[in-house]
Amino acid sequence: MDHMQLKQMTVLVVDGNPSDSQQLQLYLSRKVRFTSVRNGKDALGFLAQSPINLLLIADSLPDMTGFDLLRAIHQQEQYKNLPILMTTADHSQKKEAACAMAGAFDIIRKPFIPILVVKKVEQVLALEYLNKNLETEVSRQTQLAEDRLASSRRLYEETIMALAKTVDAKDRYTRGHSQRVATYARFLAYRLGWNKEEQQRIYYMGLLHDIGKIGIPEAILRKTSRLTDEEYDIIKQHTIIGYNILNYVAEFPELKIGARWHHERYDGTGYPDGLKSDTIPVYARIIAVADTYDAMTSKRSYRDILPQDVVRKEIEKASGKQLDPKYADIMILIIDSDKDYRLHEQ
Repeated sequence: MDHMQLKQMTVLVVDGNPSDSQQLQLYLSRKVRFTSVRNGKDALGFLAQSPINLLLIADSLPDMTGFDLLRAIHQQEQYKNLPILMTTADHSQKKEAACAMAGAFDIIRKPFIPILVVKKVEQVLALEYLNKNLETEVSRQTQLAEDRLASSRRLYEETIMALAKTVDAKDRYTRGHSQRVATYARFLAYRLGWNKEEQQRIYYMGLLHDIGKIGIPEAILRKTSRLTDEEYDIIKQHTIIGYNILNYVAEFPELKIGARWHHERYDGTGYPDGLKSDTIPVYARIIAVADTYDAMTSKRSYRDILPQDVVRKEIEKASGKQLDPKYADIMILIIDSDKDYRLHEQ
């Protein structure tokens, strides 16, 4: 509860001692709407006409005890949950227990200590505000959290997209490759029945699967002729480089999976670790299918996009060797449903 909300709260003090009332007015009037009366009858009359948020009652009043007034107030339906603080000069445990048994929220001891009075009143009013506005406050805080989360997600995705475009910009012949691989991987996940969160997760992995190419010389990446064995060994290092880069992303530890293992082969002849079949992480096996598909359906310096029937045959041929048969079969189903051959580099 902020300062402005506190100022809207009304506190009624019931005390037959003018000096005590004046002290409380001095401590509280700049914090809340303060009003006071001197006896129980006037307090009941005030409550009948004006709503309040907190009541401070002296344990002894000119016309009744503070306990009698407390009970009379709590018997009224509209005030049965009104927080009441008892003020007393009796510091005994017996008095404290009597106040609690009567239904007082807490006690404030006399002589008053200003900071304790203010803090106790603020705490009680904050609880009262929260109780009355709990649903609204929960909704407000939930919306704030959702807005912050959405903003963080947008920033996260924009950062990943920027990194992916940085990688693709190093090689004009693979521009857009990362985003296409991410899109195909997400589509495969969708066809596998994965939930939206998992689909988005593999999409991010697909965007950054080639992030390690940042560390590969452009002369090798852009070379149009056949690579030498030495150059090919350098190219293969992009999986390790990418893994090491993404290993620093503690909030998304799976992100590095696609980077390191998307060139592993189902038959165990891939790189960098020579993993085989089910030892290759699922995410990497799916990204490998998406990566292979995009390699054939995008332009290269030495050829155009391959015909769809050729792409289908190559996927079939790679199934069980380069690619996991399960995910290769899903890719074939996607190809067969793409009657107009739209899934390729535009």
